[in-house]
Amino acid sequence: MKIKINYKILIPIILLSIISIITIYSSLTYTSPSLGNLALKQALWYGVGWILVFILIKLGNDYLYRHTWFLYIIGNILLLLLLFFGTPINNSKCWFILPGIGSIQPSEFMKIFIMLVLATMIHDFRNDYKNPDCRDEFIFILKTLGILIIPSILTFLEPDTGAVLIYFVIYFSMMFISGIRLRWFILLLLIIIGGVGLILYLYYCRENLFIKLFGTSFYYRLERLFNWQEGSGLQLENSLAAIGSAGIFGHGFNKTPIYFPESSTDFIFAVFASNFGLIGVMILIGIIIFFDLNIYFLKNKKIEDTNKYIIAGILGMLVFQQIQNIGMTIGILPITGITLPFISYGGSSLLSYMLLIGIILNISSRKNRTYKYK
Repeated sequence: MKIKINYKILIPIILLSIISIITIYSSLTYTSPSLGNLALKQALWYGVGWILVFILIKLGNDYLYRHTWFLYIIGNILLLLLLFFGTPINNSKCWFILPGIGSIQPSEFMKIFIMLVLATMIHDFRNDYKNPDCRDEFIFILKTLGILIIPSILTFLEPDTGAVLIYFVIYFSMMFISGIRLRWFILLLLIIIGGVGLILYLYYCRENLFIKLFGTSFYYRLERLFNWQEGSGLQLENSLAAIGSAGIFGHGFNKTPIYFPESSTDFIFAVFASNFGLIGVMILIGIIIFFDLNIYFLKNKKIEDTNKYIIAGILGMLVFQQIQNIGMTIGILPITGITLPFISYGGSSLLSYMLLIGIILNISSRKNRTYKYK
């Protein structure tokens, strides 16, 4: 059967890929030569990503749904192996280094596996319990939290706090449209507020006890997180200077005026803004909003509930990362190391996003409107 391609999804991705490669090329001025030509590598990763999209379109989303638990288990095994065999980079064991290929970051793919597992669990729960009572919902929430906590702990130990935050955003986005009672979200929110409040109290008022309970690694992660409140730190200060001096039209292509670390990854937005100014930023944000809205509009089509849950997870993740990344580069949100989807350099992250594009295109095509994963 002929596949119907959603060009409102396809065209923005093509535009974002062009912006990504151009901006990464511009960031090479301040990138270590030992890393090679990151712009060329990004172009190659995009090429591999489109191959994955094509393969996934041929296989269909049902193929992923049938292998959801296998993928989830493999993902957790890889996260566990990272703690023992991962290559430390910037004091984190988040990557496997493959000679001749590059690095692979399992947490990027774990985001997809969590979405798939939660989508199938919610689908099965809604089918098995047409009118669930509070006990049924409570047991279901415990099961889903168990699925979430395992990779979250393994990822936190790497440490990769940003990925853990994204796991939870995916979880809440999908559970929110699952149909369970609102009271559970209120209760969970109160528990989170209480837990965060206790951690902050120990951090600010009982420093020695905090370090004794959580260790120095977590202490310094929080310290870095809160630096944004004072506008301190080389990354943020130079990012603000680069963006602030760009004006309406920017300094021009490949004319980033000031150095800041992670210019091709975490702070890629600052490179783009300094090069192309306010006009360029408005165009980029316009493309992002157009792309996000067309993902959102998929929920209004006649698609299976499982696909709606997947769409919620994808949209929640993308919007969170977009807001967080742009917000941290302009100093209104904490620096968390979260990249800008489809723009920042990264093989694993880009391939994971392209897999999501394959899933989205499958959902929007007429070929994949049935749900037969069992």
